[in-house]
Amino acid sequence: MSAPSLASYIVKRPFLKRWMMPIAQWYTDASGYRRLGLKADDLIPEENDVVQKALKRLPPKEAYDRIFRIRRAFQCSISHTLLPAAEQTKPEEDVEYLSPIIREIEKEKQEREDLDALVVRR
Repeated sequence: MSAPSLASYIVKRPFLKRWMMPIAQWYTDASGYRRLGLKADDLIPEENDVVQKALKRLPPKEAYDRIFRIRRAFQCSISHTLLPAAEQTKPEEDVEYLSPIIREIEKEKQEREDLDALVVRR
């Protein structure tokens, strides 16, 4: 299951959003995953059953790109180098591609649990 998030609460309030966006952008840049060519969804741990199902539902091109990014980042980590600025992930390229599928699978799982727990009374 995904972690609880205050994002929707903050986005709905313009004052909080204006105040938090510079902090969020700084934190994202400081994390350094973009300098290795990764996207945020590449950092999601794969040990979860829900994530495994989501990875199976990825289109082949996106799955190949994910593996390529992870292997390239691993190679950079081993050699203690960063990618050139032209190959680093830009903020506009860092979009969710796996999280929507994970949310969809979690909804399906919750719906299945709700239907299994349904009690029919006559």
